[in-house]
Amino acid sequence: MAKVQNIKGMRDHLPQAMLLRQYILETVRRVAERHGFEPLQTPVVEYAEVLEGKLGDDEKLIYRFTDHGERGLALRYDQTVPLARVVAQYAGQLALPWRRYAYGPSYRGERPARGRYREFYQFDADIVGSGSPLADAEIVALLTESLEALGFPGFTTLLNHRQIIGGIARTSGLDETSAGGVYRAIDKFDKLGADGVLAELLRMGVAPAAADQILALVQIDGTPGEVLAALAERLGADARATAAITNLWAIIDALGQMGVSPERYRVAPRLARGLSYYTGLVFEANTPHWPEGSLLGGGRYDELIGQFAGRPIPTVGLAFGLDRLHDVMEELGLGPRPATTAVAYVTVFGPEQAAASLALARELRAGGVNTLISLETGALGKQFKEADRKGVRFALVLGPDELTRGEVVVKDLRGGGQRSLPQAEVVAALLAE
Repeated sequence: MAKVQNIKGMRDHLPQAMLLRQYILETVRRVAERHGFEPLQTPVVEYAEVLEGKLGDDEKLIYRFTDHGERGLALRYDQTVPLARVVAQYAGQLALPWRRYAYGPSYRGERPARGRYREFYQFDADIVGSGSPLADAEIVALLTESLEALGFPGFTTLLNHRQIIGGIARTSGLDETSAGGVYRAIDKFDKLGADGVLAELLRMGVAPAAADQILALVQIDGTPGEVLAALAERLGADARATAAITNLWAIIDALGQMGVSPERYRVAPRLARGLSYYTGLVFEANTPHWPEGSLLGGGRYDELIGQFAGRPIPTVGLAFGLDRLHDVMEELGLGPRPATTAVAYVTVFGPEQAAASLALARELRAGGVNTLISLETGALGKQFKEADRKGVRFALVLGPDELTRGEVVVKDLRGGGQRSLPQAEVVAALLAE
C-alpha cells in the first residue's frame, strides 16, 4: 500500500473513544434489561436474498458479494431484518411476545458524512408479537430512560403514524402508489424545509393545490392533543387515518401512565422515516444540540417478519446508533472521560521487592481495583511518569521501609498529595475514591 489507512467511512476507535462507547452501550443495556429485554446476536453476513426486497430505495446501499461457492451474500444492513429471519427460523423456541436487544456492526454503502458511516454500530430493542399500544409506549419509554441516563439535554421524541401520512396523501387526492413518494418527500422536510419539499412534490407530478394541502397538514404544530385534534378534524373522512389517530392517543395515554414526561415528546405529522417496512407508529429523538439529524429512531413494522414466517407477527422497535450517540456526547462533553481502565499503578522499588509488589497488585485486582504493575524495577520517577502518561490516578510504592511497617505509599498523581496506609486498608481506600 502506498499509504497505510483504514477504509473511508469506517473508523478505528482508540482506547479513550472506546471507553465512552462502552459506557454508552452498558448504560443502554442496563435500561433494556430493567425492562426485561433479552440479548440476541446474529451473524454479520446474511444470504443476500434475506435482505433484498425489504428496504425500498435503500436497497442500493447493501454491500453484496459472492463466496467461494458462488452463493450471493450480503453484509448486515441493520439489526431488524436479521431479527425477522431469526423469529421465523426459531419460531418454536421463542415465547411471544418477546423483548430482545442486539448490538453489533452494520454496513451501508453510502456517502460518509458527520454522524453517518459505512460501518456503524447499533443497539436495537424490539418487542416481537404484540400489536398493543402498550408495546409502542414501552419502546418510547425505554428510549427516554436511556437518553436521560446518558445525560442528553433538551431532547424531544417526535411521534407520528404511517397511516396519518397515508391519510394526508389520500385526502389530498393521491392514490396509494403516489403515497410512497409523499413518504420520501416528507422525510426530507428537516433537511430541505417547506420550500424544498414543495419542489420535490411538484417534481413528482403532484398538483400544486394537493402539494399545498399536504404541506399545510404536515406542518400542524402544538401540544400532542392539539395536533391530534386538528388532524382528526382534517382527516376524519379517511378511516385508516382516523384509526391511526386513535392509536396515537392510546400510545400517549400509556406514556403518561409509564411516567414519561410530556415535555419529552411531540406529535409531528411531518415525520415519515424512510424505511419502507414501517406500518404504524414512527418516531425519532432529536436535540437542538445536534443539528445534523436525529439521534435515533424506530417504529412499528407489522408485516416484515411475516414475509419470513408466513404469518402476521406485529413488532415494534428502535435502533440506537452508537456512533452518533458517541459523536454527540463527545462534542457536548457528556459522560465520563476516563483516560484508561486502570485506577492504580503498582511500582516495583527493586528486584528484592518485586514479589511483594506483584502480590499487592494481585490483592488489588482481587478486591476489584483495576491495576497496572510496572514492568521495570527501580527509578521510581520514571515509573511515576509512565503512570501519569497513561492517565492512572494512583501510584503505589512498596519499598523496604513500607514492607517493614506493613504499609503502602499511595501517591495521587492528579491531586499531588500522598499518604501511607496499612496494606490491609488500601483496597477499601481506593474503592472509596
